[in-house]
Amino acid sequence: MSEDDAGQLEDAQLVTRCQNGDAAAFGELITKYRNKVYATIYNLVRNEQDAWDLAQEAFLKAWRNIGHFRGQSSFFTWIYRIATNVTIDSLRRKQIESGVEFDDTLGLGDIETGAATAPHADPLPHQHLQNQEIKARIDVALNQLSAEHRTVIVLREIEGLRYEEIAEATGSSVGTVMSRLFYARKKLQSLLRDVYETI
Repeated sequence: MSEDDAGQLEDAQLVTRCQNGDAAAFGELITKYRNKVYATIYNLVRNEQDAWDLAQEAFLKAWRNIGHFRGQSSFFTWIYRIATNVTIDSLRRKQIESGVEFDDTLGLGDIETGAATAPHADPLPHQHLQNQEIKARIDVALNQLSAEHRTVIVLREIEGLRYEEIAEATGSSVGTVMSRLFYARKKLQSLLRDVYETI
């Protein structure tokens, strides 16, 4: 049995205990996944306190709905989806999204081949200040994306999820994920054009 399979089996046992009212078992699941859930949310909201509040809200929502979990996906995917939805709802409530979506008539030829979504490289000591400025610019640019576009960028480029995992986590089709990634990358490329040219 692989480590992944063993982890999922352990999660399934903990979920069964949770469904029987065992709060301690849910505490074990929180301990196991809180850092990953927090990191994902933080990458979307860019605020530590908001990220912890939303992570807590996501776990509370998971506890309330644990009886509905049927094991059709892993617990991790299920909690990821709850956390993503809670965060998107919060972003919408706070109206952090740009309010302007991309024109869907743009073609794939409009984006440069091999364009990176966001520059990321290990900084050299003499580049530290410049990289801090670039990071700040990237954060500002990410905040100009809609909640849906920011989510797919974070899940793909920062969390490293595959398209299928993003689709499952966001409740979208793989095609929708790919489309959102294309337009999110296109907007970031436009917002950060001068940054791309200097790295």
